[in-house]
Amino acid sequence: MHNVMIALIGILMLATLGVLVAGMVGMARETDPRRSNKLMQWRVILQGATVLLFVILMSLLRS
Repeated sequence: MHNVMIALIGILMLATLGVLVAGMVGMARETDPRRSNKLMQWRVILQGATVLLFVILMSLLRS
């Protein structure tokens, strides 16, 4: 179970990084601002999910 959660955290971290980079590139190119805004919203969602899983994993390891 711990290994699955660690893998999920790693995948979510990479997804967060990918969305962050895509959003920054979009803002730098000054394309559609709605797309950049949507990407940044997804970044926040992915980042929150990553932190939540990390907290859950730490609480499981503590017990």
